[in-house]
Amino acid sequence: MPKYVAFLRAINVGGRIVKMDYLRDLFAALGFANVETLIASGNVIFSSASKNTKGLEQKIEIHLHETLGYKVATFVRSTSELAAIARYKPFADSELNAEGHTLYIGFLSAKPVDEAKQKMAAHRTEVDEFHFHGREIYWLCRKKFSETQFKGNLEKLLGMQATLRNSTTVKKIAVKYS
Repeated sequence: MPKYVAFLRAINVGGRIVKMDYLRDLFAALGFANVETLIASGNVIFSSASKNTKGLEQKIEIHLHETLGYKVATFVRSTSELAAIARYKPFADSELNAEGHTLYIGFLSAKPVDEAKQKMAAHRTEVDEFHFHGREIYWLCRKKFSETQFKGNLEKLLGMQATLRNSTTVKKIAVKYS
């Protein structure tokens, strides 16, 4: 049975607290197997016989909206897709490994159009640099998140749903489940 990772937006931020055991129960109620969570920021690993990730996203979003009372954007990737995302190097090693630099990975609901990419390019600075690959955007932040001018409002700029994760978290999940 295929294994997937669901990256959930709006979990345990903005006063919306969801206990991880409850979140696992919500996924199990959908018929998913081997449900696990990693870090309390909405990373759920599960198995499903379905091979339709868009269908899985919709099923999860509907169920979470009905049970939690608010919309939870959901981004599902297979563990093999996640391994490729984690291995991908959008910037030079010297940039990725420099002290104080952090790489964030934005999971998008669809592959962005050229207009959206141009909007992101306009936000490029000596601190913030962006790179698109497939349905992901890679954001190299050369300072602390609190010190950057770009605050990660990808959804508004790209015109689509998105959620950000630190690349360390993505790599940890990929190594554990690939």
